Amino acid sequence: MTHVPQIKVAAAYIRGGTSKGVFFRLQDLPAAVRTPGAARDAFLMRVIGSPDPYGKQTDGMGGATSSTSKTVILSKSGKPDHDVDYLFGQVSIDKAFIDWSGNCGNLSAAVGPFAISGGLVDASRIPQDGTAIVRIWQANIGKTIIAHVPITNGAVQETGDFELDGVTFPAAELRLEFMDPAAEEEGAGGSMFPTGNVADDLEVPGVGTLRATMINAGIPTIFVNATDIGYTGTELQDAINGDAKALAMFETIRAHGALRMGLIQHLDEAAQRQHTPKVAFVAKPADYVSSSGKRVAAGDIDLLVRALSMGKLHHAMMGTAAVAIGAAAAIPGTLVNLAAGGGDRHAVCFGHPSGTLKVGAQASQEGGEWSIVKAIMSRSARVLMEGWVRVPGDAF
Repeated sequence: MTHVPQIKVAAAYIRGGTSKGVFFRLQDLPAAVRTPGAARDAFLMRVIGSPDPYGKQTDGMGGATSSTSKTVILSKSGKPDHDVDYLFGQVSIDKAFIDWSGNCGNLSAAVGPFAISGGLVDASRIPQDGTAIVRIWQANIGKTIIAHVPITNGAVQETGDFELDGVTFPAAELRLEFMDPAAEEEGAGGSMFPTGNVADDLEVPGVGTLRATMINAGIPTIFVNATDIGYTGTELQDAINGDAKALAMFETIRAHGALRMGLIQHLDEAAQRQHTPKVAFVAKPADYVSSSGKRVAAGDIDLLVRALSMGKLHHAMMGTAAVAIGAAAAIPGTLVNLAAGGGDRHAVCFGHPSGTLKVGAQASQEGGEWSIVKAIMSRSARVLMEGWVRVPGDAF
């Protein structure tokens, strides 16, 4: 019997924000994988260890959660005034597909550092000490992200004292600016509010008619009130992820919201679009104890937010959903804005299962249409391992 040997491909395993992923330079990928298609998807799934009916991704680099089942491909950008093109793939854990429909805001924090270390940013743009500005083209959604990367002795600084709830150890602070983050989704007409309203009544069979804010900013997101679905907004993962009935309810809300937003044309399409839209529920501030045992006081936050990613309650907050939260909070009348107390807001600090996060956004209104100039947040990133990943030569 002939055995196909493994091949090795240069890669890095990096934490960005509260996520982890396998990063590749486009030029290092096998020739058949350098263009979108079945070979690329098969290769990346094999790297991560999907599809895995056991749900563990034991035979791959994935960590069996939505925040650790991720891949990134970077290349020098051909776009004017951009340094690097960033393509993100959310790998399904138990099914054979990769969702390319959105960005990962958390891994966005690792793009600038990896691009610098990988020689994808012109050396003249990197100071000996200070901050390197990396101009990123987010290829999934066609948007610009500006990363402010700390540099010490001509190299990316990864260690520091910046603490990010949801990440155990401190690291160097890295600021991200998501420029004009309203997602230009097919069927949504490029509008930040595809329904034309900052809040709507969303009919969800088997659940009821829910007040909802459906927004395309950072990532398409459906916000509902926690109390309308029987929650307080202080829930941790175990309260929801072990409840099959609750997860089915959230998926129903997600599917009907996607249809209302014009992201899908038929309800059954939602199953093949797990990464977007997200579903989140909001509530006014309340005291709670985070997953790490840290006490979060109502007086220290503006509102509570819990969000689901790939069918499960997220352990912290997706970076792109944080952009949506900041954008919605800046616009009067959205459910996020109302939960935060209403009025004009340029930044909010919200409570999530792992603690708190502050995000800012600059909103403007012209001709009745709202837009977000940019959303700003701080994250951190750290290379965990670099070298080569190996996959069987016939895996793709």
